[in-house]
This record gives sequence, structure tokens and C-alpha cells, in this order.
Amino acid sequence: QPIVYLNPILTYNDNIFMKPSISVITVTLNAAKDLPGLMASLRAQTDRDFEWIVVDGASTDGTVELIQSAGDVVTRWISEPDLGIYHALNKALQMATGEYYLVLGADDRLNPDAIAKYRRHASQSKADIVTALIMRNGRIEQRKPCWPWLYAHHAYVSEHSVGSLISRNLHDKFGFYSKNYPIGADLLFLKTACSDPETKVFKADFVAGTFGFAGTSREDRAGAICDYFRAQ
Repeated sequence: QPIVYLNPILTYNDNIFMKPSISVITVTLNAAKDLPGLMASLRAQTDRDFEWIVVDGASTDGTVELIQSAGDVVTRWISEPDLGIYHALNKALQMATGEYYLVLGADDRLNPDAIAKYRRHASQSKADIVTALIMRNGRIEQRKPCWPWLYAHHAYVSEHSVGSLISRNLHDKFGFYSKNYPIGADLLFLKTACSDPETKVFKADFVAGTFGFAGTSREDRAGAICDYFRAQ
């Protein structure tokens, strides 16, 4: 069994339960260059009642040391070889305790009020997924208005990372992220879940943060296109 490193959750309000309702999940591999910016954006949240779970793929560039030094914001973490992004993400989901989770890449950044607004919209809407606007390449983007046969999961959500607060209960019904889609498993899961008539998706009118460009889908465009086509 992998070793799980647990840091105490810090709360700044006696009325906040120690068990958070939102889990922030980050998967890393040699992300020392980008991770400090994400850490800063999480430390700047106006609502600090969340847990942050980091699953690292045995980085060798100082990522592990950064995670170890961030005990004020990192709740649980592991560092060990894995089989890719979604294998690591599935491990993180099994470690999470929040009712909802938010995926953030090391190069993503949250706006200071993102957790607070996600929590409020989830509480008021009782939705399975709350999708917000994101900033990408200097432009604000939202989900597409229609045509899932063309836009895939973007017909339902703005983006998997940064732009979607997802109920963990959906995985009880639709399973975890597929190991057969190393780049497009998020597309497959979200489109499968969102196309189910019982799944409630709420569109929130706020910008959650900035979507980064350093991910695998950006580095391997040919692989991403092929994987997305297969998932579609």
C-alpha cells in the first residue's frame, strides 16, 4: 500500500467543520516550475475550508520538496510511479473526502473567490456539476450552447480542470476515469455523465480562474486529437 502523508487541516473559523465539503485534486509530474503559482492561488482563497490532495508521479525536479513544504495548504499527498494522469486522478479520488471535487493542474490558477462561489452555487443548486467560466489565453470562455456531437464535454462544461466542480457521487454511477484513454478520459466521463437525463449541471456566472497550457494535451496534440476522437 502506498504511504499517505497527512497534514492537519487548518481552519480560521470555529464554525467550520474539520471535514471539508470540497476536495481540490492535483496530479503532478516534475511540476516544480509551475506548482508555486498554484499554491499561492490556493493560499489566497477567501474560503479556506477545503482539502488539497496532491498525487505525484515520483518527480525528480524538486516537486516533492515543494509539496512537503506546503503543509499549511496540502492536506494529503503521495509520490510514487503511476500509469498516467487518470490513474493518478483515480487514486486521488479514493483519498478524497469532499462531497465535491475540483481538478487543478499545476499550471492552473484559481481566482481568490473561486472556492467560496463554487461552494455557494453547489449548496443552492444541489447540482451534480457546477460549471463556471474560465480564462484561457487571455479570453473568458464558457460552455458551448449545444451540439455535444461536435463540442463533446464542452457542450456541458467550460472545462474539466478549473471550470467544473464535480460531485464524487457521480463516480458511483459512472465509474472512475477510464485507463483506456490516457488523454481523453475526462471527456469520456463528463460527456457520459452529463448526457444522462438524471445528471443536473448548473451553469454559474463567475470566472473561476485561469486554465493553464502546460498539460499533456498541449504537449501531445496528435495524441490528444486521436484520444478525443475515440472518446467521442
